[in-house]
Amino acid sequence: MKHLLNLLAAIALLVWGTHLVRTGILRVFGANLRQFLARTIRNRGTAALAGVGVTALLQSSTAAALIVSAFVGQGLITLPLALAVMLGADVGTALVTVVFSFDLSWLSPLLVFSGVVLFIANQSNDMGRFGRVLIGLGLMLLALRLVSESTGVLVRSPVVQALLSSAGSDLLVEVTAGAVLALLAYSSLAVVLLVATLASTGIMPLELALGLVLGANLGSGLLAVVTTLRSPVAVRHVPLGNLVFKAVGLVVALPLVGLWLRHVRPLLPNDATAVVLLHLAFNVGVAVLMLGFTQPVARLVLRLLPPPRRAPTDRPHHLDPSALATPSLAISCAAREALHQADVVETMLMGVLTVMRTNDLRLAEDLRKLDDTVDALYSAIKYYLTKISREALAEDESRRWTDIISFTINMEQIGDTIERILIDIEDKKIRKGRSFSDAGMAEITELHARLIDNLRLGMSVFLNGSVRDAQKLLEEKARFRDLEHAYAATHLSRLSGNSVQSIETSSLHIDLISDLKRINSHICSIAYPILESAGALAPSRLREDVLAKQG
Repeated sequence: MKHLLNLLAAIALLVWGTHLVRTGILRVFGANLRQFLARTIRNRGTAALAGVGVTALLQSSTAAALIVSAFVGQGLITLPLALAVMLGADVGTALVTVVFSFDLSWLSPLLVFSGVVLFIANQSNDMGRFGRVLIGLGLMLLALRLVSESTGVLVRSPVVQALLSSAGSDLLVEVTAGAVLALLAYSSLAVVLLVATLASTGIMPLELALGLVLGANLGSGLLAVVTTLRSPVAVRHVPLGNLVFKAVGLVVALPLVGLWLRHVRPLLPNDATAVVLLHLAFNVGVAVLMLGFTQPVARLVLRLLPPPRRAPTDRPHHLDPSALATPSLAISCAAREALHQADVVETMLMGVLTVMRTNDLRLAEDLRKLDDTVDALYSAIKYYLTKISREALAEDESRRWTDIISFTINMEQIGDTIERILIDIEDKKIRKGRSFSDAGMAEITELHARLIDNLRLGMSVFLNGSVRDAQKLLEEKARFRDLEHAYAATHLSRLSGNSVQSIETSSLHIDLISDLKRINSHICSIAYPILESAGALAPSRLREDVLAKQG
């Protein structure tokens, strides 16, 4: 029982080490990998070579599939070229498997020690994240040695020997088991390395090992499909096409397993080599066989999973779950969705003036319903951002994460304020048949126009992070406050002159300009993180802002 537990722990350590390497590489080189792919993908040949290089670094064709799928979803590359990248990605994973099949256990202590030192000394920067990669590599090599030692003890057990001698061979069952293992482990690389190690110790017959390896290849294709199930249809095309490649390759390879055992195995030094070379031969064969058929397979995928017909009012949703595998890409997706939230808020704000002028209750109701959209977008963006590990982000990306959260909170609060303004206009003006004086309406129109300009400037500041625009936005806060005080004073003057319209709408007028000032304060808050990170925010300004919020 103890030896079996040791084996299970070693397998878990292998899977965890693979996870550390994959996530660490994405954290350190995620943005550079995307730029590399964007520059090198020109035709099917270069796309396949790019896939080999990227996946050899990531050690995961599934991670490559998620990155390339996001590219297709954003329209950056075509589906046939993305499928060519995936053919190369599978070859890259197989090459990594060959490298790990050598006895590199002597490297494990050095990698773990170096990785821990780097990680502890530099946790908040890329050097520390690279330390995680070294730790993962060291744990993988250590796990492979532990698997070999544990299985060496188990294989000497009479019970295990009796089970092995009585076990039959069913290739389809073995393929299914291999696919399930790859899904559970979230890595075909870990499964192939495990199977090769078990085969080398004799605890697993070579026939069973080869079937599991072929199944693991199918499982890696299924894994990418499952991972992107909730993504937009355009993103799901790449994993589905890659799964078609693997299924075709499996159909071709299954009848050839017997030939591999009879003619290739006698030329190889051991069973482990036979396993990893079959894995490599399978993926190279599929790449060579299918590289010329990426266009037909792309058409087949589009037929199997047709893009939904988009109504003229539909819009792209940017919170792509597949982008979460690359934190920097996910941050960009969240920022794009935050800008859409701001667009909805702008629509509400522009409609307020129309409602005041036309007394349109139907429009007021429609605008109030848009606040539900703003709230839903805020919740969706916030939930999406919480699924991005803060540890996975560089310092500037972490600041951007915070900026997006702050921006969406401000937009959500602006939406709530506009909804309250519309309710007041309906109750205190439209249903009571009242109207503002010409002077009062002119003041409100002036404040409203400034508010629209400031909102658009705030969106620009959020988008490009311009310090000059942020300073200009902050200056608008003081101007708007002065205008609000001046217009409140002139309104009181009209009251003293016994203006009937001013008296009837006095409460609404005062509340309205106060609410517009509150909205402007939320807009100007967008400037604070930009100026603070640039060192351009005076300490006195910070204190004033805190006191204003407390008051």
